[in-house]
Formats: sequence, structure tokens, C-alpha cells
Amino acid sequence: MPHMERRIAHLDMDAFYASVELLRYPQLQGLAVVVGGRRGSGPAPGADQKDFARLRSYVGRGVATTASYEARALGVHSAMGLMKAATLAPDAILLPADFDEYRRYSRRFKAAVAEIAPRIENRGIDEIYIDLTDVQGEIVALAQRIKDNVRRATGLSCSIGIAPNKLLAKIASELNKPDGLTVLTYPDIAAQIWPLPVRTINGIGPKANLKLEALGIRTIGELARTPLNLLVQPFGKHYGHWLNEAANGRDERPIVTESDPKSVSRETTFERDLDPRKDRETLSKILISLCERLSQDLVRKGYSGKTLSIKLRYDDFHTVTRDKTLASPTSDPQMILSTVRECLKRVPLDRKVRLLGIRAGSLSRPDQPDATGDPNSKPLSEPRVGENLRLFA
Repeated sequence: MPHMERRIAHLDMDAFYASVELLRYPQLQGLAVVVGGRRGSGPAPGADQKDFARLRSYVGRGVATTASYEARALGVHSAMGLMKAATLAPDAILLPADFDEYRRYSRRFKAAVAEIAPRIENRGIDEIYIDLTDVQGEIVALAQRIKDNVRRATGLSCSIGIAPNKLLAKIASELNKPDGLTVLTYPDIAAQIWPLPVRTINGIGPKANLKLEALGIRTIGELARTPLNLLVQPFGKHYGHWLNEAANGRDERPIVTESDPKSVSRETTFERDLDPRKDRETLSKILISLCERLSQDLVRKGYSGKTLSIKLRYDDFHTVTRDKTLASPTSDPQMILSTVRECLKRVPLDRKVRLLGIRAGSLSRPDQPDATGDPNSKPLSEPRVGENLRLFA
């Protein structure tokens, strides 16, 4: 019996956070809306448009979590600084993010998909891969059923790309947004995929894109026609080979329906840059809070971490990390704090800091069946001034 070609779908919710907010504020439909900035509550659901904050009035260091398609048309995109976004779309509505609400809608849309196709790989709060290979039905009708079920459960639209593998499915889901449904086959690659910019491929970041441009490679088709040896030389054997495979639409990765996280992290970006000496007490309190929250995250998820890391981003956006591997994994806040302090001693503290973060990696589940962590661990106390000096001086 011949091997059946895989049918892999990538489902991406359309402007997810902004779309959830528009369910709460339907009076903002059709307007440029940006979600981001400080946490807080927005206006009452029935508020008049004049009661909403405008992007022009924002002052701070926040970034855009997402933007409606109307705001995207003005140049605003996720991860853009809100001050920069205000220069592009000063009249855009600014709403605070409500991640509890977004997670609720995320669970709803995934449950709606699972009613039809249960083999799902979770890729985040607003996107999933779906294995449709063994699901009965004509593929376009099947995808439309999934889209209709998602809209019934959430009131939101999504875009679906269907292809023989994950790489092509993800590209396909972006081709006809919003509310798109695109089917790609291998014969479609030359006409529909090769004319696209190389950065369209998930896994080609800004640095690789610049290197490819320097080689005169700008489209996926040009990359596909580049001899393998010319890619291996600048990119290395592994990544050069992957570039060749990806450009030709080859991807054998399976759908992974269950996976353990590789790490758990907590970080925060400050409203103003903090000086390691003048603001050491503030920085110390933030570090302690991050350690407590990371410990709580680990215990809640039933994990302990063996490798602990600290991350600092300076006012010039340069980022440094330092880590230490312990003899045995831990979720204890005191142990996390003492370890990241040791890491901090190896970090230059000669510039102001805009971001501080910590991370637990090399995760494992504790021997205890209930994964409650160390029952004797206590909350971290506020630091004394002397401790602040050792932390950030």
C-alpha cells in the first residue's frame, strides 16, 4: 500500500489579543487598536470612544503586544515600542493587556478544534499545528468545519494553512490573512512559495536574512537554487543543510502532541533605566520578587530546575546572560536567589539596566508524586542594605 501523504494544518488566530478586546469593545471595530503597556483595567464595555486612551498620550517603556489590522496598516506591529508606535498611529486606541482573558479564549479555540481533530501540537496561546492525515473528509470542507467551530466557540476568526508538512503549513496560514484558508501541495511550491522573501520561512531570523542578502539571496526560490556548498560555507553544515531543505519545502518534523517545557523564566522591563548603584535597592527587590515568582511557577507546574540563569539588558539594548548548573535540581526560592546572585557577580554592572530576568533550565519532575516542592521553603524576606550592596554594587 503506498504511503499516504501527510495533511498538516497550521491554525493561527487573527490578531488574537486585539480581536478578544474587540469582543469586549465592539464599538472599536474598524479602528486602529493597539494592546500593550502597563497592566490595568480599560474603560467599561459600553464606554464611548472618547473615553479610551490614545496612543499619542502614552509615555513609558512599554511595547505593543499586538495591534488590530487597521493599526498594522499604519506600520504598528507586535514588540514595537509604544513611543515609536505613537509616531506612526497617534490616534490609535491603546488598551491594556488582559492575559487571563486571552488564556480563556485560547482554551476555548483549542477545545473547539479538538472536537474535530484531536491530534494537536500546541505552539503558544494563539497558534497550533493539527494532524489531519487520518481525519475523514475532503480537506477544504474539513478546514472550514474547524474554522466554523472556532468561531462558534469564541466569536473569533482564524486562518488555516494546510500542506504536507509543518513548514509549508505555517507559511500557508499567513498567505491570506485574516480569515484565510490556503491549501499548498508540493507542485505549488515554485509558483506560490519561491517568489516570497526568505524571511518568510520560520527559522530565518534577521541576522541570517542579512547574511543571505549579502550573498545576493533574497527570495526563497533563489535560496532553493543555491548550491548546498555555498550555504554550508557561511552558515555551517547543519544550518546550511536546513536552509536548503526548507527552501525546497522539505520538513519531516512530526506533530508533537505532548511535550515538557525546556525552561521556565520570569523577566521584567523597567519603566525607566535603573542604575546598578543608585537604584540597587530597587533592583534587589525586583530580583527577589522574580525569584519568588519563578519558584511559584516551578512548583505549580511540578518541575525543578538544575541550571539557573540571570539576564540583563542594558540601556544600549546589549543583553548578557550568566548561568550556573547545580548539583541537583531545585524549586526553592532561597536556593534560586543565592544561585542567581552568584551569576550576577560575573555580570558587568557599568551601565544602566532596562531589563532583568531569571530562568530555570534542565527541568525535571521531583520524586514526590504531588510535585509540591520543598515544604520547608519560606518566602524571601526583604533585603537589608548590606545585601543590596553585594547584589548590585
